Amino acid sequence: MPTSVKQMIEAANAAVPKITSDEAAEMIRGGNTLVVDVRDAPEVAASGKIAGAVHVSRGLLEFRADPESSSHDKAFDRNKTVILYCASGGRSALAGKLLKDMGYEKVFNLGGFKDWTGAVEK
Repeated sequence: MPTSVKQMIEAANAAVPKITSDEAAEMIRGGNTLVVDVRDAPEVAASGKIAGAVHVSRGLLEFRADPESSSHDKAFDRNKTVILYCASGGRSALAGKLLKDMGYEKVFNLGGFKDWTGAVEK
């Protein structure tokens, strides 16, 4: 059982494949893909987000992703491919592991927002 943040991130990285910006863009073009920004609101306000991404702070992810939650976001669907990102890749790795634990199967970690080379919306 992981006992430190470092060990938790290592376990998450082992469970959730890391993808490149080009791979993410290809998945997005293919359709049926949800892109999730798990950064906090001030980070998103300062830099914008990937065009079309849904912003859900890491601390609210479980509630937005669970269809039985009163806070469920209908954008979350276990049949979709889910691509997550944060500022540097740690929170998105942990978020991806969480979604896998919740039954989402096609989950990928883009890493940090800085890794994205496509369109951004403010």
